[in-house]
Amino acid sequence: MHAASREALAKATRNLDTILSGQGNAVATAAQTGTELFDVVEILDGDRALRVAAAEVSNPAEQRVGLVREVFGGKISDTTLRVLVDAVELTWSTPREMREGLIELGRRALLESARSQGQLEQVEDELFRLSRILTDQPRLTQLLDDRTATADAKRGLLASVLYGKVTPVTEALALQAITRRDHGPVQDIAALSALAADMQNRTVAHVVAATQLTAEQEQGLKDKLGTIYGREMSIHSEVDPSLLGGVVVRVGSEVIDGSTSGKLERLRSKLP
Repeated sequence: MHAASREALAKATRNLDTILSGQGNAVATAAQTGTELFDVVEILDGDRALRVAAAEVSNPAEQRVGLVREVFGGKISDTTLRVLVDAVELTWSTPREMREGLIELGRRALLESARSQGQLEQVEDELFRLSRILTDQPRLTQLLDDRTATADAKRGLLASVLYGKVTPVTEALALQAITRRDHGPVQDIAALSALAADMQNRTVAHVVAATQLTAEQEQGLKDKLGTIYGREMSIHSEVDPSLLGGVVVRVGSEVIDGSTSGKLERLRSKLP
């Protein structure tokens, strides 16, 4: 996003949090708001003229607000309409980036519903596990990435994989991610997991280990990394026996290679 859109998204996010925190039935309201924001994006995707008019900064804010009230008033809840109006009043760099902002708000609203149910950490983990499943099953990922397939077909395929295995919030987020992608399915679902971690004031550490980490090992690693980075960590771990031993840790762009294979490779590189 450009600078203006980043600022707009930050303000819209604060507005969303304030609006949702003042609601009585937090779980239902947040879930409805997230779902309806995705519905709004779908309508905007199908009507370029409306999308442009709602984000065009040369149009007075009152005109943009009046437009969305006319189009969406009575079709979405008052809470969702308030979130949408607040977003439209802001200055976005492009209509496309306003659309991206609305998607982010919808995702955050659904994650807030999970938080209200005490399920935010579970959703974070489920989304990460799903990203790993897609990585390990390239055929499934290829089908979900097929641009000739309809959105309903992709949702149906993924829903059949997820049915009964994850929370409703995880399923809703995953199903919308595969039809409104910024990157590939794996990257977008992993980004949702990272967003859930961030909402818990945690930084994600991607850990690849030669064998499955025990609960004690994972907690020890979390404590050590927390000391290094000065923030609580979320450990997203997977197993790769080719490492032979040890772990490889990635936090953002930083990589700490403590694996046996990495040590052997560094040793070989020093040999004459």
